[in-house]
Amino acid sequence: MAKWKLVKSDEASIIDAMVELSRKQREIQERTREILRVAKPILLAEGFQALTMDRVASLMEYAKGTIYGHFSNKEEIVLALALEAMRLRQKLFQKAASGTGLARRRIMAIGLASEFYTQRCTEEFQVEQWMRHSNIWDKSSPDRQTLIRNCEAGCMQIVSELVREGQAMGDLPTLERMSPEEMVFGLWAITFGSQILTASSPSLTALGIIDPIRSTRIHCCQLLNGFGWQPIHSVEEYLGMVDELSAEFHPQFEQIQREYR
Repeated sequence: MAKWKLVKSDEASIIDAMVELSRKQREIQERTREILRVAKPILLAEGFQALTMDRVASLMEYAKGTIYGHFSNKEEIVLALALEAMRLRQKLFQKAASGTGLARRRIMAIGLASEFYTQRCTEEFQVEQWMRHSNIWDKSSPDRQTLIRNCEAGCMQIVSELVREGQAMGDLPTLERMSPEEMVFGLWAITFGSQILTASSPSLTALGIIDPIRSTRIHCCQLLNGFGWQPIHSVEEYLGMVDELSAEFHPQFEQIQREYR
């Protein structure tokens, strides 16, 4: 009987320790999320220079050492915020890619997901741009940089798999000396580059770019046609299909955004 009680007591101690560890882990995770919630509006409204560890600690009424216990510097906070943002982008891409129809149609839906992210998830898009400043990236840890790279690679893989599917179905020729990833890079350069310019350039209208979203869609159409990706669409057909896809996918994208926030 004494032996049984000892074993039982040991088991109970282990269970108690596991519960305590789990509770501490939850507290750490919640404090980390709270740090990010406090830091994000500072970064967005006032910029990187205004974001300091002292200020975050003061607003949270914590000792500065508590903040350093979660993030080694403010650059790490920016990358953590950017990783959250990029995971939202990845979820939008996954939803678009999971739709029905030919691979080219789902590529178009991913284009809409990218538009939605930059137009409707503006805070996340802005945070992601801060991360890309070299003075922020270079001062962040290799581990957090790896998380960012993996997330970005995950987004590219979603699109690359659709390219491979199009090739496997015979809708898209295999291009000599151009991998699926290189094809995706072309689409990425058009969409992401135009989105950066749309968000940052004050002179597009003066340059004759009245509707940059429409212009970007046309460029993507012409690029996919140039790859020989069947079915070949005229510009007007393509724009009409994008409008139809928008009506289908935007409610789903909005649901993902609500769940994220």
